[in-house]
Amino acid sequence: MNGDSVSASLTRSSALRDGRERAYRWLLFSCAALTVVVTVSILVTLAYDAITFFGFDEVGVVSFLTGTEWNSRRDVYGVLPLVSATLIITVVSAMVAIPIGTAAAVYLSEYASPEARSVLKPALEILAGIPTVVYGYLALVYLTPWLRAAGLPLGTFNLLSASIMVGIMIIPMVSSLSEDAMSAVPDSLRQAGYGLGATKFEVSTGIVIPAAVSGIFSSYILALSRAIGETMIVVMAGGLQARMLNVANPFENLANSGLAMTASMVHAVTSDVTGGSPEFYSMFGIGLTLFCLTFAMNLLSNRIAARYREEYQ
Repeated sequence: MNGDSVSASLTRSSALRDGRERAYRWLLFSCAALTVVVTVSILVTLAYDAITFFGFDEVGVVSFLTGTEWNSRRDVYGVLPLVSATLIITVVSAMVAIPIGTAAAVYLSEYASPEARSVLKPALEILAGIPTVVYGYLALVYLTPWLRAAGLPLGTFNLLSASIMVGIMIIPMVSSLSEDAMSAVPDSLRQAGYGLGATKFEVSTGIVIPAAVSGIFSSYILALSRAIGETMIVVMAGGLQARMLNVANPFENLANSGLAMTASMVHAVTSDVTGGSPEFYSMFGIGLTLFCLTFAMNLLSNRIAARYREEYQ
């Protein structure tokens, strides 16, 4: 084979490779752009129908955002009772998921043997694959009677059972993401701690967790965003009675039913209401409020991750 044929072969190979690379780049760009288009489309749709909702005579933006009563049958739309119920569920579920999930992540990252980790981590992540309707059924049929048997004066539908079950549901998210952040910490930092005479617990809590704090806090925010958007558990176990937060008696908020934002949206779309009524369009106003809350939490997660991120060579 002479030099001209070799050069032509290499030129054709290079051109073919460059063509494939351009095709791959445009394909990946299209996938990335599609996610942006879908997100913007959802936001525009929510905003358009929310404007329609706020255009009704019975509804106003100020009364919607500051109202303390929600009664769609009387055309009273104050979102604060729904926000308060959602925040109660989020806070209590965080009290369940964050300690357990973080402890599980520390064990998997620092204490578990490779054999134990290979079994425990997939088993823990199976919880994330359980349908939420099953969690709701367990909360209503088993958890609430158990809590009653323990002496807690709970109603059939209550926010305590719903919050505990939502916390159990988001444990895998907290533990898995936190464990990944801890595993990314270089072993040289651990060895330096051991060289100074620190115990494994001291290394775990004093070196590994602070070094992985950005990823850990990001997992918290993402898990709480998931808790805010949970639907089936709060519908089945939390009830549909809108109540304003009672600051004087916090347990009363948990012992009784409550109407979260997601549950209210389900009720609006499944009840016997006409398509053009304020009650029907109320789900778009609630959806826009929920979108803003979750977007703010995700933005906070990114800011925390950027602020406390550790970079290792």
